[in-house]
Amino acid sequence: MSGVTIHQVAEAAGVSASTVSNVLNGRTDRMQPATLARVEEAIEKLSYRPNRAARMLRTGRIRVIGLIVPSVANPFWGALARELEAIALAEGYHVLLCNSERDPARELKYGEELLADGVSGVVLCSSLPSIDHMTPLLKRGLKMVAFDRTAQAGDPPSLASISVDNAMGAELATRHLLELGHRRLAFVSGSVNSVNRRERLRGFRAALEEAGLGPDAGLVWPGADATEFGDKESAELGRSAARELLARPDAPTGFVAVNDMCAIGVCRGARDAGLAAGRDVSVVGFDDILLADLFEPPLTTVRQPLPEMAGETFQQLRASIEQGRVAGRSLLIRPRLVVRESTAPAPLG
Repeated sequence: MSGVTIHQVAEAAGVSASTVSNVLNGRTDRMQPATLARVEEAIEKLSYRPNRAARMLRTGRIRVIGLIVPSVANPFWGALARELEAIALAEGYHVLLCNSERDPARELKYGEELLADGVSGVVLCSSLPSIDHMTPLLKRGLKMVAFDRTAQAGDPPSLASISVDNAMGAELATRHLLELGHRRLAFVSGSVNSVNRRERLRGFRAALEEAGLGPDAGLVWPGADATEFGDKESAELGRSAARELLARPDAPTGFVAVNDMCAIGVCRGARDAGLAAGRDVSVVGFDDILLADLFEPPLTTVRQPLPEMAGETFQQLRASIEQGRVAGRSLLIRPRLVVRESTAPAPLG
């Protein structure tokens, strides 16, 4: 049978793909005889032959890392993939890209497949509060760096964390609007059940408190379904938020969006309401994707220094892979506010 994959063999034998990989590579010392027999029977029955690329991955003749992002529908993650790949290629590594939609089960499946194919290091970008679903893979030797996620209590000691200071970034965005005279502000996001978004919301609230404004001054719009992150629909989420919030009697004049695509959607929603971003309302994004400067009006945003972050991420992961470091490193990188034309002084009245 041609085209048979390691995962089909694993399914036929009732085991994981990594167990099949262990059999193929002679790592059977701790395996139950019955399990070994089932795998060997499935290999023979399906006439499975490992492909050359998989053999190269397992033997280490080429070096590969995995990159698991929420969704490249958000250009920020595509930009990260480009930066990381350029750095990796210069050092003799290749990058495999996976979109997880922040689904723990999907992330685990990707991790198992990557490990089974000989990939020994992964950059995980979902920023979920817990990575317990990935812990079994770490125990089996997978090296991991959490990107855009600060270290959390209960994280495995081997986990490295590289992140921009999300709270500081949101504070910069909110203070900018306050300095322009805005007093009715809104924070727009999908679900805030991720570490990075919680930190951005915390920064938004901290800036309001610092300015002496009560909690009613800051509206929080998590989305129609607060359990959905909206990674693929960020622009439409922002548009819906603007339509809803601008129809209120106490409509905000300033918006802090969870990312640039969401901010672009807010600008469009304001236009739907007959208002103009940068004149009638002010909008600040987060990330500084390429579209931010090309959009009309050009978007005020919080810049994540992607080249620096990607470089630190790769170096940490390579050190873990090549030097076998056990203790992970936690690094917090400063963001920068980039002021463009989507923000302006608050309207009078």
